[in-house]
Amino acid sequence: MSEPAPTSESPTGTPADAVTLCVLAVAPLLEVTIETLRDDDEPQVHVHAGGQGLWVARMATTLGARAVVCAPFGGETGVAAAALARAEGLDLRTTSTPGISAHVLDYRAGEREELVVMRSPALDRHAQDDLYGTMLVHAMDADLAVLTGADADLGVPDDFFGRLAKDLRAAGRPVVADLSGDHVRQVLQAEGVVLKISHEEMVDGGFADDADVGTLRDAGRRMLEEGLSALVVSRAGDPTLVVTGEEARLFTAPTVSTRENKGAGDSMTAGIAVALARGAGLDEAVRLGAAAGALNVTRRGLGTGRRDQIEAFAGRVGVEDV
Repeated sequence: MSEPAPTSESPTGTPADAVTLCVLAVAPLLEVTIETLRDDDEPQVHVHAGGQGLWVARMATTLGARAVVCAPFGGETGVAAAALARAEGLDLRTTSTPGISAHVLDYRAGEREELVVMRSPALDRHAQDDLYGTMLVHAMDADLAVLTGADADLGVPDDFFGRLAKDLRAAGRPVVADLSGDHVRQVLQAEGVVLKISHEEMVDGGFADDADVGTLRDAGRRMLEEGLSALVVSRAGDPTLVVTGEEARLFTAPTVSTRENKGAGDSMTAGIAVALARGAGLDEAVRLGAAAGALNVTRRGLGTGRRDQIEAFAGRVGVEDV
């Protein structure tokens, strides 16, 4: 009897030949939202796994990649969030923690109101060591590693990100980092990282004196001298600035109305990472990222979208030299 023909998809629905991203998600969270579509409607309750790393991973799977997420999960909130993330097709590699953050948000009045914000306890040194090893080992088997950050109250030292970036680059792994503040200063020392950062984070972190395009460009060139491969600066509704050793360019997505800003930068990071993992050049990668970020703000979901729409929209992203 002959063996059955191989299928084109994995059990989660991801194409079998899809690129794999390994995503560091230091601060996952459980998010509960309450909203009504119209004033006279009954309230709807939605429950999602969230946080920067999970939003990046969600968009990566939307774009056809396999996302391996290395993250701490624990407690009731962690059990629920992990189950939701796995149901979306995310491949979790978990480390233990007493609990993760949870947000209960009310949108019924048309604006975001935080009803409950429960913060994750700090990660102790054992959890940090376990998370570091988990990310390092699984990223070795991935096409590209994505590093996302953590709030200071989680207790993760800044050099955690710098050491991880250096180790992954030494092993020949491509790295895209979406970080801010002193986390950025650490990864600057790792040769060849692509850094995505917002213009506010450039100013707040002391990397640039103001958000003028020329100031950001010059600051980016100084950062590249320390070892970055490329700098991608998201600028809210303004064109995205990309600085490399050869040039600086602005990428302009079509203007869209905004429903939810959160998750746009993470969607951009995912688009860039997926395209680079496929072997695309930086321009093509940023076009895909800009399209993913732009379409994300038109939706209620964080890190959500449709691959066909995003890829079509990427063709409408304009590019000009600075």
